[in-house]
Amino acid sequence: MSLRMRDLLDQGLGRLRYEPTEKRVRAKLATETVVDSTRALLVWEPRRVVPTYAVPVADIASDLRPAAQTGGDAAGLLHPGIPFAVHSAAGEAVSIGGLSGAGFRFADAALADYVALDFSAFDEWLEEDERIFGHPRDPFSRVDVRQTSRAVRIELDGERLAESTRARLLYETQVPTRFYLPREDVRVALEPSDLHTYCPYKGEASYWSSTVRGRQRENLAWSYPDPLPDAVAISGLVAFWDERVDVFIDGVPRPRPGGAVSAAMRDEFGV
Repeated sequence: MSLRMRDLLDQGLGRLRYEPTEKRVRAKLATETVVDSTRALLVWEPRRVVPTYAVPVADIASDLRPAAQTGGDAAGLLHPGIPFAVHSAAGEAVSIGGLSGAGFRFADAALADYVALDFSAFDEWLEEDERIFGHPRDPFSRVDVRQTSRAVRIELDGERLAESTRARLLYETQVPTRFYLPREDVRVALEPSDLHTYCPYKGEASYWSSTVRGRQRENLAWSYPDPLPDAVAISGLVAFWDERVDVFIDGVPRPRPGGAVSAAMRDEFGV
């Protein structure tokens, strides 16, 4: 019997997973290099949707001390907004360089000599000689952008927010398709929001709010003013949360995204 690839990927979501990488990985506290490894692993705890780095104990230039595990467990998908301290695998939290709980030692035999690291606990991360932000990239995820001449229309409560035949469609592994439209094709006024987020695949996003049918809709849309090289095609374009608006392609309505991934994203970004 055939099997949809997404279902195959989802089957492993509840397990502790890892993948070796050949990249040299370093982490710094201030100007001091605390982690320097060419033997790093990408590790996903059960239900975590993005990986973190784990390195051999010998590659950490600091004493490891037991730490109280304060994060507990959480139900559902563990998106990037859920702190590292929330663990879903058996093991013990450790302190690194005075940072309580910045590491986690798994009870799993295959990872016994490794310590998973809290990406946000360190001041700077490098892969080889290039700095990285947000979290490590998943080697099994990718982003593709394609231009389309199909008519894309965005509505909310019957009000037309945007309409374009110059949209760019962004396809990202395990994430709903996003529709990026030229600013000139947006019909409603966009007000800058204080919210900014960072995606390791696309860069830093700025968010926009808008008044629709007399009601203020916070963080309804976003754009990437200066995206990373993989997403340069969406520079300055505007995307709306498909989970909150109605999208029509050539006049045909698309169902709003649902499922665990969309729910986790809504929880993370408060939309």
